[in-house]
Amino acid sequence: MNSVTSTTELRAERRAKYHEADVVVVGAGVFGCAVAFAMAKQGRSVLLLERWMKEPDRIVGELLQPGGVAALKKLGLGKCLKGIDAIPCYGYNVIYHGDNVAIPYPAVDDTTGKVTPGKPKDDTAKRPEGCAFHHGRFIMNLRRACMAEPNITVVETEVMATIRGENSPRILGVESKTTNKETGKKDPDYFFGTLTIIADGYASKFRQQYLGSTAMVKSKFYALELIDCKLPEQGYGTVVIGKAPSPVLLYQIGSHETRVLIDVPIDLPQASVAAGGVRGYIQNTVLPTLPESVKPSMQTALDRDNKIPKSMPNSWLPAEKQHQKGMLILGDAFNMRHPLTGGGMTVAFNDVVILADVLRPSRVPVLTDDAAVEKAVAEFYWRRKSFSSIINVLAQALYSLFSAVGNWQLAALQKGCFGYFQRGLTDEPMGLLGGLIHQPMVLAYHFFSVAFLAIWISACETMSGPVGVLMFPIVLVHAVQILWRASVVFLPVLWRELK
Repeated sequence: MNSVTSTTELRAERRAKYHEADVVVVGAGVFGCAVAFAMAKQGRSVLLLERWMKEPDRIVGELLQPGGVAALKKLGLGKCLKGIDAIPCYGYNVIYHGDNVAIPYPAVDDTTGKVTPGKPKDDTAKRPEGCAFHHGRFIMNLRRACMAEPNITVVETEVMATIRGENSPRILGVESKTTNKETGKKDPDYFFGTLTIIADGYASKFRQQYLGSTAMVKSKFYALELIDCKLPEQGYGTVVIGKAPSPVLLYQIGSHETRVLIDVPIDLPQASVAAGGVRGYIQNTVLPTLPESVKPSMQTALDRDNKIPKSMPNSWLPAEKQHQKGMLILGDAFNMRHPLTGGGMTVAFNDVVILADVLRPSRVPVLTDDAAVEKAVAEFYWRRKSFSSIINVLAQALYSLFSAVGNWQLAALQKGCFGYFQRGLTDEPMGLLGGLIHQPMVLAYHFFSVAFLAIWISACETMSGPVGVLMFPIVLVHAVQILWRASVVFLPVLWRELK
């Protein structure tokens, strides 16, 4: 037996017998599985803890942008997209009050990795692809990859609290409850790691305790699964903007299944009990705005089940700096954005790529070196900004624009955004949304370009009447108001993300 094999077996024995490892990861979801796998591939001993190892049934985490696909492959987990009936995604189809425009992801130069504008719109073979799938199937593939890794031990246990040192505030691991196979009861259990990574999701029980932050929720996504639905543009995620107060998102997640997500703002009058509730809102307000090819399968899905559709809160949670020795809180417990643009998993996998790089053994040989770890975590916090800030700001800004009912300035910006897409100015915007461009200033340029186009469209409409040029003073006032509204939507979110 060689030394490498004996060391691996010894570490596995310590994990099984003494519950000790270099890294304890809490949560075997998207981020938890990826970071456990990345740490193990670097030679770290890893304990991966999950409350429930059965296949999860969630309505988000079903669309992975091209930048996320690239990060997944970089981590060595690209195979997890195989065998789950995943559907390629080539871009988005935006339907605005009945008019539509298909926006593909831009071509990327194989040598430089940079976006190459000007490629034919139908040249999908040379364009990067996203991927859509059933969330649970993907998660189970990630877990299987972790269970097959010799440096990882996966344990089904419910983590209850962190463990602190008696004479220091350093986190030493976690306390949990594990089901006793003989009695069926949950017994107290303990897992110890030099570094504990908490990735327990959007409803994290540790976020408030250690980060002091609270997610902001303004709406929920209600979901239906459509069978054999014919989308207007196959292979494209579809965003419907119409008379409904908020957008509707559709994308195919299997050979026969299409997910529809209906955004419902909190306390929306049209979805009140008196108005028929959420089902009444979907039936009476949302259904009429959908493309004709979608309506039959949508109606069938509504008729199939009389219950309120499954829902998930749409959260915004800016990232916070962390200084807790021995522990990191990451994934959705650390940073979230509105899921309209499908960027959550893409941010997560890119975060893992960066974290694995700054904590690589050649740089941080032992995780007990708190100074080295703290320096690496600080670098991680700032390096991720060039990527995560783009996805986060886009998600929040586009949601504000696409939910423009009742505000004429936002409606003007919404019209300007669609006009921007119609003019074919989409390569860089889609590169940003797809996680292919990591330059926040490019985002700022295009956002305010949309604002000025909105001002131009508004001016043309205002001056098109019989009095024409006499409306110019009003045009100037409207221009200032539209630009101010654009700044209010964009700049505070960007500032918060770049802090």
